[in-house]
Amino acid sequence: MTDLASTTMNAKKAGRISKALADPNRLVILKEIKKRNDCLYCVEITDIIDLAQPSICHHLKQLTDSEIIVGEKEGRNVKYKLNNEVMDEYIAFLQSLKTE
Repeated sequence: MTDLASTTMNAKKAGRISKALADPNRLVILKEIKKRNDCLYCVEITDIIDLAQPSICHHLKQLTDSEIIVGEKEGRNVKYKLNNEVMDEYIAFLQSLKTE
């Protein structure tokens, strides 16, 4: 494998993503976004996860700050999508750590 993964993602960014993925609630959110064809509205998350709104906002902030998901304003609602480019870079970074 080439060093391409290390040039597109540095260890600091990979660490931020790893931290964001370390919480089970955030993984549930990501799975739901994927299950719903890459589109999940903020208001739908409260039906999926039994948490208070401030906690859900915290989880969404962690995911958006790490750039794993992208929020898109639609009127009064926010629609979340997976950032496949960042996910691919993260996976490539992890794969570059494997020994062959």
